[in-house]
Amino acid sequence: MAASRRLTYLKLVVAMAMWGGTWIAGRIIAQELSAPLAVAALRFVLAGLVVGGALMLGEGRLPWPETRGDWGLVWGLGFFGIFLYGLCFFFGLQHIAAGRGALVVALNPVVIVLLAWLTGREAMSPRKALGCLIATAGCLTVIGNGDPLALLRGTIGIGEWLILGCVLSWSAYTFIGWRATHRFSAQATTFYASFSGAVLLALAAMIQGDIDPAAWSWRVWASMVFLAVFGTAIAYTWFTAAVHALGAGQASVFINLVPVFAVLQAALLLDERLAPSVLGGGLLVIAGVWLTTRKKETR
Repeated sequence: MAASRRLTYLKLVVAMAMWGGTWIAGRIIAQELSAPLAVAALRFVLAGLVVGGALMLGEGRLPWPETRGDWGLVWGLGFFGIFLYGLCFFFGLQHIAAGRGALVVALNPVVIVLLAWLTGREAMSPRKALGCLIATAGCLTVIGNGDPLALLRGTIGIGEWLILGCVLSWSAYTFIGWRATHRFSAQATTFYASFSGAVLLALAAMIQGDIDPAAWSWRVWASMVFLAVFGTAIAYTWFTAAVHALGAGQASVFINLVPVFAVLQAALLLDERLAPSVLGGGLLVIAGVWLTTRKKETR
């Protein structure tokens, strides 16, 4: 049992490193292509094929949406979690550094807690409220590139707004995904989200134009495969398995490692250097998220 738990922890850490790497892969694609939506669409087609293959091997079939509500969940997942998030992700990374973007998106759990409170799903405690305030202060510092009042002054750029769009779209995806897992398994939810999102991204890519896969560099192709296989299919599967084995609360704590891995990999692979004030803001975000999502010990 102890060995199994250690293996689960190891897979969680590796999955967080993969998710940190998605910011580096996304930054490479965004820097090399002015029209990255075709790459985004191919990413989720490939991810859907990998997850669908795993479903067929494990369950012997693909569960089919039966009602209009089921199809609404499928397209809601694809629109918010894949299409809208992908737009904000790739176009945001055309303007700001990968490590800085990852530090902003680290605010996701806090936004989800706030939305859960506002919609009456969860109670707000003093500890959660303090964590939200600390994380928000840190996020404002990162967004403002060291100046926490930049957002209030209206001096931040389009890249920062787009990365904030990632936070909001992922929060919406989380709530829709919670409802979807009452109808489908976690793998099936990822499968349908990937393909419905890929359809929307493909339509947007055709409208945008400038699609020339033959001109894509090996760096673009390698980044796309990494995003699909490692950043989506494997990391999502390992995280879902960890949630099943450890519980959602304990597994979710590991998400705090994602921006840490992203900053380290960006420094190593992209030679990005963030200002100490930005790194300090990132530490505030992580501390606030930990405080907000920490579960109190019970006898």
